Amino acid sequence: MADERARYFRRLHRLRRSARRWSVTAGGLGGAAAVLTPYAGLGLPDAAWAGAAGSALMLAAWRWVDLRAHAARPAPPPLDPAEAAARSRARLVAAVERLPAGPNVLAEVRRARARMALRGTAAAEPWARLDRAALTLAGMAGRLTGLADPAVLEAAAADRSLRDLAERVANVERAMRLAPAPAGESLAETHRVLVGQLHEGVAAYEQLVVAAAGYVAEDARPAGTHPAASRLTEATDLLHGVASALAELRAVGDPRRAPSH
Repeated sequence: MADERARYFRRLHRLRRSARRWSVTAGGLGGAAAVLTPYAGLGLPDAAWAGAAGSALMLAAWRWVDLRAHAARPAPPPLDPAEAAARSRARLVAAVERLPAGPNVLAEVRRARARMALRGTAAAEPWARLDRAALTLAGMAGRLTGLADPAVLEAAAADRSLRDLAERVANVERAMRLAPAPAGESLAETHRVLVGQLHEGVAAYEQLVVAAAGYVAEDARPAGTHPAASRLTEATDLLHGVASALAELRAVGDPRRAPSH
């Protein structure tokens, strides 16, 4: 959304320029009409000069009325810098998302930012494993249909839950560095439990991805020979037959190559 304050002053500037331009035009046409009418007498050209001068004068008057009405409204308050930055960022993200590869680029940027935020904590390694597993599952998502649909939905919910758990682990770990001794011991125990849950959850997610890969492999494996291999074999035999037939035709047309009896 555009800055309302900047839009207000842009419109005020445009109205002021328009009012001044039409005032100058009306003055020039009015002066020309006032000089030329007594000089040459009344006629059709004088009516044109007078009409143009009157029209310009009315437009100038309307522009001044619009300018005063707009200037009478109070200007919107200036945007907070944080809100202005958020709006600029939202416009930039929307522009990038419209590009063909925009969503993938934004997803990679978000993953890199999350990895940087967790760097140096116990959640960094499970987060990286979760990222690899999620990317692998995303590559198979188009083939996980039918009976696998509930597993895909469950994997998406688990991904969000595990990422939230990783952020909790990092927050608790940072708080441990600032807490005094009694509170630090309690936080350390909580941190240990959360890290254990995170590792267990990521391991379960990786097992789900392995099972999804097995499902895709079994779903794509035919009972016998792959149809593509069968078609290629048939095409190869056909080409061999055509080549043999062409060789026999050339031998019949050339007496020197014809077989002797």
